[in-house]
Amino acid sequence: MSNVPSDLKYASSHEWVRQEDDGTVTVGISDHAQDSLGDLVFVETPEIDGTVEAGEACAVVESVKAASDVYAPVAGTIVDTNSQLQDAPELVNTDPYGEGWIMRIRVDDPDALEELMDADDYEHFIAEEDEG
Repeated sequence: MSNVPSDLKYASSHEWVRQEDDGTVTVGISDHAQDSLGDLVFVETPEIDGTVEAGEACAVVESVKAASDVYAPVAGTIVDTNSQLQDAPELVNTDPYGEGWIMRIRVDDPDALEELMDADDYEHFIAEEDEG
């Protein structure tokens, strides 16, 4: 069973969101997503100061199996990216909710976070997806 921290929100495209004290959100891919992809060999992060719309592809993770888009779970401005991933993309595999974060977004509408799934909903979602 995948690790699904209860303090995070989740998108149906398998990104997680952590609300930070400064009003930004940190975004990465879930343990379920990194496990499905396999060993990551490359992460392309978005441009800092770029704007993204919810659901827009804004980063790419490549594994030995495939390349996969990472989608912005909320609309906003990219304020930071994880530069460690350039030299150590495997951090997404080893610590997806910590050192393996991908980007930070200053959210346009904080209420948009309420549209994301909580941990229980996300666990149910991935269980149904795995069955189908």
